[in-house]
Amino acid sequence: MTGLVESLERRGGDLLEALGETGYMLLVSLAAAVVLGLPLGMLVYLTRRGGAAPNRFVWWIGNLFINVVRSFPFLLLVVFLVPVTRLVYGTTFGTPAATFSLCFVAVAIYARLVEQILREISPGIPRVARMMGATLPQTIRRFLLPEAVPGLVYALTSATISLLSYSTVLGVVGGGGIGDFALRYGYQEYDYPLMYFTIAVILVVVLVIQSAGHRLSIRLDHR
Repeated sequence: MTGLVESLERRGGDLLEALGETGYMLLVSLAAAVVLGLPLGMLVYLTRRGGAAPNRFVWWIGNLFINVVRSFPFLLLVVFLVPVTRLVYGTTFGTPAATFSLCFVAVAIYARLVEQILREISPGIPRVARMMGATLPQTIRRFLLPEAVPGLVYALTSATISLLSYSTVLGVVGGGGIGDFALRYGYQEYDYPLMYFTIAVILVVVLVIQSAGHRLSIRLDHR
């Protein structure tokens, strides 16, 4: 216990900085998930065979992007995107540049979850919307989204936890974060109490995110 207190006195500032870096990664990647992943998932759902606006080519492109990014080993994806990251940021090191590849994963993960949630909605709801003369945007806004909101919130919670796990890899390219802190100052310096404490912090963060997302999802479910 004494050793852990001494380690925290020495590395407390670094730990807070690492938490800030992880927070930045999650906020930016989640913003990308909502802004890009939500419309992409909805597009794949609507353009599928039997959907409200079937279009095989659009569905194929969207589905291909989601499948390729989700099946790519994340570390290899980071390396694969190095030229694009350098073009956009001028460097491949640092938290903002490292977050770029995490955004790709966030979009793909959330898009697939969105599609799955929309598929669980009763097919009768879009049919009722069409019978009432609703346009496609009206069907989405007034019928599909209100029905899907609780699931979408819960899916975003699951995506957040997955992205937190992915973010630990970004220390390899100088992205920092809480996972990199545990490896650099805990494992590599043989400071195991500090490493275990950092893992406990990660677990607490995950439990808080899970609990908050679950409660919000239940509160928004008016069915």
